[in-house]
Amino acid sequence: MLGYVTIGVKDMDKAIAFYTELLAPLGAKKLFGMDRIAFIGADMGSPMLAVCLPYDGNEQHPGNGNMLAFNAGSREMVDQLYAKAIELGATDEGPAGERMPTFYGGYFRDADGNKAVVYHMG
Repeated sequence: MLGYVTIGVKDMDKAIAFYTELLAPLGAKKLFGMDRIAFIGADMGSPMLAVCLPYDGNEQHPGNGNMLAFNAGSREMVDQLYAKAIELGATDEGPAGERMPTFYGGYFRDADGNKAVVYHMG
């Protein structure tokens, strides 16, 4: 049902590098892009992440209450991706761990302040 999610960024090159390296273990890569937007994902038929410079030309602001959620597929991959995000310069918003009996996740913010979680359910 989800086609893609778009987040505003300040530096396209930095955002593309961060998300393509972070999500590569999940099969993601930069699929295509133009001057102010790029789409990252496994393929065009799967959900994608779009990073963009805001269309209105105003400064990027992370949304209050908005969060990206990446299904890591396993607890081990959550640990790996959370550590990779921190290594790539993300800030900690809650280390990888059990949040409830069926949810394991690690939370971080990218360089632009966008909040994200890598998680595994089950």
